[in-house]
Amino acid sequence: MREAYHVELENLATRLAEMSVQVADAMERATKALLESDLKLAEQVISDDRLVDDARADCEEQAYALLALQAPVATDLRIVLAAIHAAESLERMGDLALHVAKAARRRHPDPVLPANVQPYFADMGTIAVRLARKVEQIIKTRDVEAARSLEDDDDHVDDIHRHLFSVIMDKNWEHGVSTAVDVTLLGRFYERYADHAVSVARRMVFVVTGRMPGYSSPDA
Repeated sequence: MREAYHVELENLATRLAEMSVQVADAMERATKALLESDLKLAEQVISDDRLVDDARADCEEQAYALLALQAPVATDLRIVLAAIHAAESLERMGDLALHVAKAARRRHPDPVLPANVQPYFADMGTIAVRLARKVEQIIKTRDVEAARSLEDDDDHVDDIHRHLFSVIMDKNWEHGVSTAVDVTLLGRFYERYADHAVSVARRMVFVVTGRMPGYSSPDA
């Protein structure tokens, strides 16, 4: 029975790692759609989002079944609880990629972003995808140091996000209020995506150490 139980725990971790791949792919495609006004890619991200939603539901169902049937304690309990929270954050990451794709679709065939801010979003997209792919490995390995290293990438996204405000508030901004709103919202989507990736990594630290690192839950 215990052997079968631990197989179920490993299956749960594998499912979370697969979700990390899904949301990494979603943000990679959404960013490309955003920067290249690629309607086909945007539509793919939008249609695939239900797969991420389904994956979260599956993870939560499996986790609650383990809680109800096995009454886990200590590390096993931490794994199950972390999985529930991680699935929520990963599903939210998928939603944020979805928002980026919807912005690309809404403005198509026109570009969403003026040329002078596109490099910032290319950088944020690259970092966001890298964070999600690192999360996949952290879930598989439970590498505490790797989990803690995500903070640096998250800080970089925060820096770019803050800089965008100075760009759109500059007296030389010539792209109007509507574009400024798009830039503000899209920057927020990437910043929140990175925060949720860090949240998942912190949950893995909790699994290993029993202590939650300095934690502030993403609010969106």
